[in-house]
Amino acid sequence: MKRKIIIDTDPGHDDVMAIILAAKSGKFDIQAITTVCGNSTIENTTRNARYVLQLLNREEIPVFSGAAKPLKRSLIQAVVHGKSGLDGIDPTNKPRLNGNAVQKILSIINANPNEVTIVALAPLTNIATAIQKDPKTMMKVKEIIIMGGAIKVPGNKNRVAEFNIFVDPEAASIVFAFPVKKTLVPLDVCNQVKLVLQDFKSIKNLSLRNVLLKMIKPYIKNIAEDEGVKAAMMYDPLTVYYLLNPKVAQTYRCNIGIETTGQFTSGMTVADLRIKPEQEVNVTIVEYIEKNDFKNDFIQILSK
Repeated sequence: MKRKIIIDTDPGHDDVMAIILAAKSGKFDIQAITTVCGNSTIENTTRNARYVLQLLNREEIPVFSGAAKPLKRSLIQAVVHGKSGLDGIDPTNKPRLNGNAVQKILSIINANPNEVTIVALAPLTNIATAIQKDPKTMMKVKEIIIMGGAIKVPGNKNRVAEFNIFVDPEAASIVFAFPVKKTLVPLDVCNQVKLVLQDFKSIKNLSLRNVLLKMIKPYIKNIAEDEGVKAAMMYDPLTVYYLLNPKVAQTYRCNIGIETTGQFTSGMTVADLRIKPEQEVNVTIVEYIEKNDFKNDFIQILSK
């Protein structure tokens, strides 16, 4: 039986690749894609989500748009994805906002208790809002897999904060404090897995490869200018890959709290790594995935 998932996302180049990986793997029953502001505006992220489903001929997967701003803050958009959120492609389809992401998350979980995994690839605004609105239903989620955070490495948005957590730390604080199974795929592991242009040229599905190359060239250029890395960071695809193949990952468990007020540390994922932590563990952290396993499987799946 395929694993039921909801992909909560803010596409974004790497989000688009994660959706493609999830859809083409054939391993998931994608109940919905819910969109949120983050990498770009809610209009752009929703439009980009619909675009990738058109590309894959998977428009039967429903798209529900969600939060247009963080819980308490103004939106700070990403730089590396360009003005459209998908530099190089710049889709022109309509976003068709419906604003019912939270309602649909709750209804899907309620209809499938203890069966639905949320794959959270974006700021956690939608997930936190669902928890606030109906915690009883959200207790029925099977697991939340979160791309976000920086544990033992520098942040990519401030000294210590990763982008998704930085954009809406109040939402992240609510989600991390909520007592359901959670797994975090942080920068620590994501920084180890990068693909270069030649890797994408190895994809055998020509129509998909041509689209990906249009996306990847500006994505690599923007990352090089913004972060000093001359490669495509694979944050969100790696998160989906963990769900596809968890046996290849090395993990550990600890307690994480989210800093919401620090002058220099807002958005920090504060891990209690002491032998005797003050609070019970609340998250599994992925710290290593073999790069070649990911690369080979990613290319193989996208070549279908």
